[in-house]
Amino acid sequence: MSRVLSNSDAQDILQETKIALWRSFEQFETGTDFAAWARRTALNRVLDHRRRLWFADRCYELLAEEFEADADRRTEHTNHLRACIAKLEPWHQQILTLRYYHDATVEDVAARVDRTVAATYRVLSRICLALRQCVMEASSS
Repeated sequence: MSRVLSNSDAQDILQETKIALWRSFEQFETGTDFAAWARRTALNRVLDHRRRLWFADRCYELLAEEFEADADRRTEHTNHLRACIAKLEPWHQQILTLRYYHDATVEDVAARVDRTVAATYRVLSRICLALRQCVMEASSS
């Protein structure tokens, strides 16, 4: 999603990538890094999609290399975030799940948890701040 202009383009590319991975799965070497292989396949789909734009392929390749070089840090960050979410109260986890996993609007979340929209915004803000602090503390230790 960070490499294309619209969410619908990203969704189309994701579907194309899944199909390409499935079709070429016999080429994947067991014991190698599946995530890196999948990201490279996705990059190729992004490059195909972006050929009509003004950036050269080398620019996207450099961005992909940078993204790949930072994969371990992102994985560590994601693991810290999961651990921090697990520490939240169950109803805070429910709110996060509704909002970010199910892509519900804040208005929909508010209705589901029987709170006002303003109160839901406030609780989401507090949850996000708490998660940010928790991840920062976990990352520094």
